[in-house]
Amino acid sequence: MTQPIILNPGHVSLADWRAIYRGRSVTLDAACFPAIEANAKAVDAILASGNAVYGVNTGFGKLANVRIEATDLAALQRNIVLSHSAGVGEPMPAPVVRLMIALKLASLAQAASGIRLATLELLQAFLDKELVPEIPAQGSVGASGDLAPLAHLAATMIGVGFITGPNGRRPAIEALASAGLVPVTLGPKEGLALLNGTQFSTAYALAGLFEAETVLRSALVTGALSTDAARGSDTPFDSRIHVLRRHPGQIATAAALRALLAGSAIRASHLVNDDRVQDPYCLRCQPQVMGACHDMLRNAADTLRIEANSVTDNPLIFTDGNVALSGGNFHAEPVAFAADMIAIALCEIGSLAERRIAMLVDPALSGLPAFLTPKPGLNSGFMIPQVTAAALVAENKQRSMPASVDSIPTSANQEDHVSMAAHGARRLIAMAENASAVVAIELLAAAQGCHFHEPLRTSPPLQAAIKRVRQSAPLLDEDHYLHPHIQSAIELIRSGAVITAAGEDLLPEICMA
Repeated sequence: MTQPIILNPGHVSLADWRAIYRGRSVTLDAACFPAIEANAKAVDAILASGNAVYGVNTGFGKLANVRIEATDLAALQRNIVLSHSAGVGEPMPAPVVRLMIALKLASLAQAASGIRLATLELLQAFLDKELVPEIPAQGSVGASGDLAPLAHLAATMIGVGFITGPNGRRPAIEALASAGLVPVTLGPKEGLALLNGTQFSTAYALAGLFEAETVLRSALVTGALSTDAARGSDTPFDSRIHVLRRHPGQIATAAALRALLAGSAIRASHLVNDDRVQDPYCLRCQPQVMGACHDMLRNAADTLRIEANSVTDNPLIFTDGNVALSGGNFHAEPVAFAADMIAIALCEIGSLAERRIAMLVDPALSGLPAFLTPKPGLNSGFMIPQVTAAALVAENKQRSMPASVDSIPTSANQEDHVSMAAHGARRLIAMAENASAVVAIELLAAAQGCHFHEPLRTSPPLQAAIKRVRQSAPLLDEDHYLHPHIQSAIELIRSGAVITAAGEDLLPEICMA
């Protein structure tokens, strides 16, 4: 049985966040419990002082100057949850919800939000008992925190809304009871603590990052396979070229392409007496383009690793001196920038792969039969899969405009600059799905192209990838119903099966730290 990840607040690796997203169980480190309890007591001390503290004994947003009586403090916290549960749209995917809950748990457990241990234990129970709150995915502008979606999470904790669990979708109050849990009565500051923060945006951005990593590594395999299918040169991958450019992603990408092509009989067959001087950019410039995507994703990964281990609540409660400090850690600008970087990288990965598909189906460029079919004319071969790839790339181009450059003032201009991190991050999964489909089509086309060089074979790693493809997608001798074979190839890309077949150790990682 796989051991759960121990969530050490402030010190969780990207590899652990990825494992949580993929379904690994998680348990909050008990070492943080005493600090959590002490921080909750600090809220009581602050209230006893009689001072006005935002969100503890005042209204919210533009209503921060409204003082709340002591008898209404519990209603204040319940009301913020109910009033802010105003999201719309399709529910969040369950893996992203789980990741968001784990992120919220790790943030609140850093003992700066004034939340009680019992409230955190209910969040932990959601993960333990596989309870997935139903959270509409639209409604956050990425400041003041991801208010609407996080409010829907908090609502299920007080027994409002819907939860999907082992017994299906049920009203939250019934799902809690079925799991042996009772709704929480929120104490001072707790409703605000649950709502404030960037965990919705960060969960989606991390999910996009993890999917993008898989797409990039798969595209290195398919790019190498296309190079051999087109009888391209591996000279552009020579390490001496890339050391002079110095970019680490470019150097790592070139090394991966060399390793993937090593031992190819197809390459050996045209090392000499080849009239071609240089290949098209889609082959020759793979280290430069894919390397830049690699570095872009690494930069985004560094930002998201920090954000995932941050406290993004407001105000923050400090046990030393029992003080509450109002700030702006809820503003998700870093996440918005990271999401924009991931979107651009996904767009470029798909764009370059589509150019290789277009090159392979064009006999003037590839030297292969037109549209990769033995009988062009009678058969259309890969004519329309290339069109599909072009459509998906165009879609991703439209989605890749930076979200972070937009801002719409909210809360009667009290919150007058927002990050738009939420939808900047939310688009990434769909973009990754598009890019995966483009790379899957390239996988089929490149495997088909290598067939025309038989009995010469490609390298052992790439031959293993072809073998894996052929388990679900046969050679295209004559036109047949392509859709199920494309879907099978997409699953090979998204699951990482092509990476495994070619050799994970040959490919650079993004989310190591």
